[in-house]
This record gives sequence, structure tokens and C-alpha cells, in this order.
Amino acid sequence: MAQDVLQLGTRAFQSRLLVGTGKYPSMPVMKEALEASGAQVVTVAVRRMQIEGRPQETLLDYIDRKKYFILPNTAGCFNADEAIRTARLGREAGLSEMVKLEVLGDERTLLPDPVETLKAAEVLVKEGFSVLVYTSDDPIIANRLQNLGVTSVMPAGSPIGSGQGILNLNNLRIIMESARVPIIVDAGVGTASDVARAMEMGAAGVLVNTGIAHAKDPVGMARAMRLGTEAGRLAFLAGRIPKRLYAKASSPEKDF
Repeated sequence: MAQDVLQLGTRAFQSRLLVGTGKYPSMPVMKEALEASGAQVVTVAVRRMQIEGRPQETLLDYIDRKKYFILPNTAGCFNADEAIRTARLGREAGLSEMVKLEVLGDERTLLPDPVETLKAAEVLVKEGFSVLVYTSDDPIIANRLQNLGVTSVMPAGSPIGSGQGILNLNNLRIIMESARVPIIVDAGVGTASDVARAMEMGAAGVLVNTGIAHAKDPVGMARAMRLGTEAGRLAFLAGRIPKRLYAKASSPEKDF
């Protein structure tokens, strides 16, 4: 497992669990949950933080940048122009040239806008960003994003913050079968078994925020998500036995 790394552009990470930094009961709880998760990549919404001229404590004061790689995201953007400006702001502020691109299409469902997402991804890739893209579980859109040269495609398991887990296993399998970049399942994860299931399918990683932050015990759930990620990855690498309709004896039937 020491050699099994998540390669995102020019960066390699030992942990395949990415963790968000929003919605926690408090900043100290968030800090403790990040530690328990074992994550190396944490996402931060550029539009929801004060980057310059900080008179008081902010989110960045609780994230050890020597320990965690900060992945700025364009959460809260509803068209390509907004997302592009936000990504540029994060890079200019010294956060990273890597960005998690989110372009939402509806405030109620928080589903991604595929047309605006493709527009923004194309521009950002041309500008030298390493783009990780939040998208739907549509295999066609996933393929088009890969053709644009994105670093990672991040299909939703289910709607953001819903805790429903993975709803469309078949679509995700199709996306993973044709993957030329890491596929990171993003959104909708509710518990450790959801994470394990995604990893067992062959996901390169999983991003979790609400499932940890809104748990009764965020720190305990962060630890569970970590173990689920590791168990799912090990199971995928080990290779499960095929499913059978009838029983097959564990012991030899002859020549004991």
C-alpha cells in the first residue's frame, strides 16, 4: 500500500480520502476531524473565506498547510464566468493552481450544470490549471471532460449533502471502465460503507464533507471514513470472488 498513491497531476498522495472543510459545528472540531480522517487533501471554498486582510481568525488558521494540501473550490458558482473568476482568485491568493471546479445549475438540487461546467473546464485547462471537476454521473459528460484534459473527473454519488450514498452504480461503473484520469466520487456519501463501496468499484478516491461534518460525532465518523476508504481500496486491489447463484463448498470435495 505504501506504493499505492493517488496521483493528481504532478502531486502524489498516500490518502485517497479527500475531506471538505464546511458545515462543522466549530473550527476546533473540524481540525480534529481532519486529523482523524488521515486526509492529505482538504477542500476550501474560495468564495466563502477571507483570504486577504484577515482581522480575525478564519478557516485557514485551523489548517496546517505543512500537513494538508489545500484544494480551492468554486462552490457557490452558477455559471462558467463566475467559476473561472473564482479559480483565478484562488490561484492569485497563493492557494494552488489546482482547483476543484463546481458549476451548479440549480439552487434547490445543487446539481451541476453540464454546459457551463464544460465551458469553464476548457478555459481553466488552457490557462494552466490542474482541474478536478465535480459533475453528474453521466458517462458522456465525463468523457468530454477527459477529452478537455482535466486532471480528475468527480461524479456525484448522489445529490450534495443528501447522504443517500451511491444511487447509480451502473453509470459509475461505465465512467470508471473508460477512465483515463482518476475518478473521485464526490457528493452524497453518508457513512463509511458508502465510501468502501465506491472504492471497491475502482474509484481512485472519495471526497466527503457533509457525511463527516453533520455526523453526531464528526471525529468518529472521520475515522470511520478513513478505514472505509482503506478497506475498500484493499478489497479492490485484492479482487473479490465472482458472485455465484449456487453454493460452492469451501473444503475440497475429494482428496482430503
